[in-house]
Order: sequence, then C-alpha cells, then structure tokens
Amino acid sequence: MSDLRQQRSRALMLSKRACVFYLERVRVVLKDDRIVYLTDNLQPIEHFYNIPEKNTAFLLLGKGSSLTDAAARRLAESNVMVGFCGSGGSPLFSALDLTFLAPQSEYRPTEYMQIWMKAWLNDDARLLMAKILLTERIYIVEKFWKKNQSLIQYGIVLNSQTIQRFQQDIENASNQTELLAAEGRWAKALYKTLARGFNFEFSRDEGKQSHDSIQDIANNYLDHGNYIAYGYAAVTLHGMGISFALPMLHGKTRRGGLVFDIADLVKDALVMPQAFVSAQLGQNQKEFRMQLIETCQDNDVLDYMFGFISELCNKVK
Repeated sequence: MSDLRQQRSRALMLSKRACVFYLERVRVVLKDDRIVYLTDNLQPIEHFYNIPEKNTAFLLLGKGSSLTDAAARRLAESNVMVGFCGSGGSPLFSALDLTFLAPQSEYRPTEYMQIWMKAWLNDDARLLMAKILLTERIYIVEKFWKKNQSLIQYGIVLNSQTIQRFQQDIENASNQTELLAAEGRWAKALYKTLARGFNFEFSRDEGKQSHDSIQDIANNYLDHGNYIAYGYAAVTLHGMGISFALPMLHGKTRRGGLVFDIADLVKDALVMPQAFVSAQLGQNQKEFRMQLIETCQDNDVLDYMFGFISELCNKVK
C-alpha cells in the first residue's frame, strides 16, 4: 500500500480541475486505492465507477448516498470539496463549514486571508469590495450573454438603461443595504429580460420543487444551478484560505455568506441563462446539469474566480 501511495499522481491545481460530480443513491468508497462509487441497481454483480479525485473540484451527494470514512479521508487528501444535498442538488444541507465539507489542511496560503480580514474590518474597504464585486457582475454578464448562442438566437440582449442604472446605483450607494437593494432590482431586470425573450411568464420562487409549468421548471433549474455555483465558489475560497464567514454583501448572520457573494458571478452570467434555455427546450435535470458544467469548464470558471479574488485583494490591501 505504501508503494501505491508513493506512485500516486499529484493533484492538479484547484483552479485547473475539470471534474464536478452530482451523484445520488450511490455508495462512495475507497477500493483498490481508488475512489469509486457503486450505484444502487439491485443487480447481483456490482459495478464500480471511478472518480478521478486528483482532477475533481467538488462532489455533491444527493439522496440515498453514503460516504465511507476512508473515501472521505482520501478526498480530503486530494483537496476535494464534498457537499450533501437533497434530490436534484438542492437544498444543500448543513455541513462542517455550513456550506461544504472542507478538507482540513494546515498548508493553505495565509496572505489572502490576512488581506481580506484587514479589509473586512474596515467599513469603507468592505463597501469598496462590494462595489467592485457588483461592477464585475455587470462586466461578466455582458461578456457571456453577448456570446451565448441561445440568447442570440432568441434575440435576447441586455437593456443599456438597465446596465446604466445599476452602475449609477453602485456608485451612489453609501452602505451595503443600498447595494443589496440595487442588486435585487438588477436580478429582477435580468429575469424579466429572459422571460420576455423566451415568451413565458416568470417570477422567482426558490425551493418550490414543482414541475407543473415551464416557470416551475426554470425555478428548479435555477435552484440546482445555484448550488453548482456555490460549489465553485467554495472550492475557490477554500483553496485561497479565505473564510466563508467574511461576506461583502450577503449572509452576515450565516457562516457561508462569502460563498453566496462569489457564486453570484457565475449565477448571473451562466446559471440564469442556462436555466431558461433548458426549460424552454424541455431538457431534463441531468441534461441541464451537464450543459451547465460543460459551459463552466469551457469558460474556466474556477480559474476566473481565483483570478478575480486575487485581483480584489490587490486592490484593497
């Protein structure tokens, strides 16, 4: 066994990892020095499927799933985030760090946490960080919506007045409460733009878990996609050694608040359009999930998040 451990390949940098898994009704175990999962198919012959943990960013385990202590230990060694969730990826249940089971390593960097903590304790610096985050959300939405072929096909474009209003609200805000109000108006404007473009009525209803209408399906896909975005954000923050408990905008009373802040970069730009596209095309949840993860990989979401946080720290230190 010791020889196998020495021969094991080194894990990829977190920012370069390609694999994201959502599994339900499986047993995740360590077998023959590999992380594998066994599906509950009631067949006499067991079939094991490999999880390439060295190239995996995070693992979501849905209903009916279990994880052995040996597998959990190996996943932690490979720096893989693990989250237990409900059917379809939501809700994400409370775990060690409220959002994910974070690998406990003493060798993560400290420089980013020190910069972040110093800025977070200063009201003006924290407000500046929040404004930079929201300004970045405008930039990345414009960037990705303009090259989204499905949105182009349906003639969906962002209204320049909506963008200008959000920019002005960000500049004029004197506290986080005003920024949150501006963000709420921004999100509603994006939902309205997408609903009008795909020609169906829509209002956001989190956690409804219904498939009665195309609106319900879009809401379900938004819930599911958001938790994938939380996974990417959690991996990034953990890799940089920054506590989830130091948010810029959200969750001042919740320990995972910063995960929600960083995930919003992906939610606006990628999750939201894909949820509407998949609902419009009648795709099932698996098709939606695979398309969203593929889009995130194609656009190097993890690399982007690492870069954004690094640049943000340089601006406020």
